[in-house]
Amino acid sequence: MTMTARPYNFSAGPAALPEEVLQQAAAEMLDWHGSGMSVMEMSHRGREFISIAEAAEADLRELLAVPADFRILFMQGGGLAENAIVPLNLSRGGAADFVVTGAWSQKSAKEAQRYCDAKVAASNAEGGHLSIPAAAGWALRADARYVHLCSNETIHGVEFQTLPDLAALGSTAELVIDCSSHILSRTIDWSRVGLAFAGAQKNIGPAGVTIVIVREDLLGHALAICPSAFDYRLVADNASMYNTPPTYGIYIAGLVFQWIKRQGGVAEMERRAIEKAGLLYGYLDGAGAGFYVNRIDPACRSRMNVPFQLRDESLNADFLKGAQERGLLQLKGHKSVGGMRASIYNAMPLAGVQALVDYLRTFAAARG
Repeated sequence: MTMTARPYNFSAGPAALPEEVLQQAAAEMLDWHGSGMSVMEMSHRGREFISIAEAAEADLRELLAVPADFRILFMQGGGLAENAIVPLNLSRGGAADFVVTGAWSQKSAKEAQRYCDAKVAASNAEGGHLSIPAAAGWALRADARYVHLCSNETIHGVEFQTLPDLAALGSTAELVIDCSSHILSRTIDWSRVGLAFAGAQKNIGPAGVTIVIVREDLLGHALAICPSAFDYRLVADNASMYNTPPTYGIYIAGLVFQWIKRQGGVAEMERRAIEKAGLLYGYLDGAGAGFYVNRIDPACRSRMNVPFQLRDESLNADFLKGAQERGLLQLKGHKSVGGMRASIYNAMPLAGVQALVDYLRTFAAARG
């Protein structure tokens, strides 16, 4: 089975998957490895699916160099649910600090207020979510159990290029990162992180799987009101099988992990991300600057999610129509921000970004 002339899908999520992964999943749809079953039909406790889940976990641990004292959990509910599940497990009902750099960290802080003493330690909201507040100015509390940040803001296009060293800032809190939209596009410094979580539907696989990577000593502190299926200790003790996990999503995630390994691992994904983002930002800042605009501080621009606007927004509908005709899909920006957004995750080939830049140049020449 071959796939040819597929459009380039710039959706922010659920997002494009590598073609090789889709081809393999299609080939294995009715009969996985001679089992006589589709993965969708397998018992999550059967040896066939257990082997799939174990391989996926091992590959993810290898790709992200996850230390032995961290547990990898496959859960449900997406990143939005983790905004509640994290404070239910880590806050112990006390204080938690939040660094707000966009829509997702803003949602995280608001949700956590239902379960703990959640306060915003720093925010870029006043400036329109265009930069990252300097860590030296964060108002971190001495009694905070953890500090939460979204390391890549999918909607606003702001990305932490390095994670903060809380200890160097005088904080004893754990760092929690929502890395949903750039996981596996760059390494994670686990010496600075207590817990990382990611919804799969942006850079890993289909919607339905949430990956939580949490240090062992942070397990076992869930609040009494925490649902048992969301208690990290119970999930870890049952190898993510406490309740029926999203089996097919885990299978696809495992195929993506294998694909990344074949490409050269996270180091190669990062090299490609830098190249693709450099090409797109280079045009927007250079030849396209009179027609298009990206207002994000260059020091914290996302490599994965590139929002931009047409200076003449009356041309938006024509721009999107022309893009669709060229096979450049889902470029419309989030409703809260407007304009355009190109999500260039790991599965987006360089050729897709080149095609987008070619269209940007052609459209500007015709309408500028």
